[in-house]
Amino acid sequence: MTSKAQNTAKAAAKPIEDAVAAGKQTIEEAVKASSEGYEQAVAMGKEQVENASKAMFRSYGEVAELNKQGVEAFMMAGNIWAKGYEDLGKAYFSFAQDTAERGAEVAKEIMKAKTVQDVISVQTDFAKKRFDQVVADSTKMSELSVKVATETMQPLQKQFDSAVSTLVKPAAL
Repeated sequence: MTSKAQNTAKAAAKPIEDAVAAGKQTIEEAVKASSEGYEQAVAMGKEQVENASKAMFRSYGEVAELNKQGVEAFMMAGNIWAKGYEDLGKAYFSFAQDTAERGAEVAKEIMKAKTVQDVISVQTDFAKKRFDQVVADSTKMSELSVKVATETMQPLQKQFDSAVSTLVKPAAL
């Protein structure tokens, strides 16, 4: 081959070599960009998994705390109810004792009565007073019962409201 032919062959090979080099560079850049994108995606995925794990454990902690608070609220409500029930029992016993004492007083007065009219008068007076006292005592018992029920429900309602607000708030990741 002559030098002119060699120069022509070299000149013809130059664009091919340039095209191969450019293609190789493009492929390397694409691989590099793909690797960087993959690494970014992995990092973002890892971060999301960590955030989700933190949120899950935080939620678990919140649920555990809510359960603890719920048990405490039920215990408090139970104690309030027991005390209220004790007060109701004492009030009922007091009313019963008062009735028995008044009944004994009436029996003594009837024994002292000299006429049937005196007996009827004592019994009528006793019946009127007992009716008024029973109405008053029943009102007191009803009011005390409502008070006990209301006070018993307060810790439960407070815990319910707290639990709802905790569970409804969005989880911050």
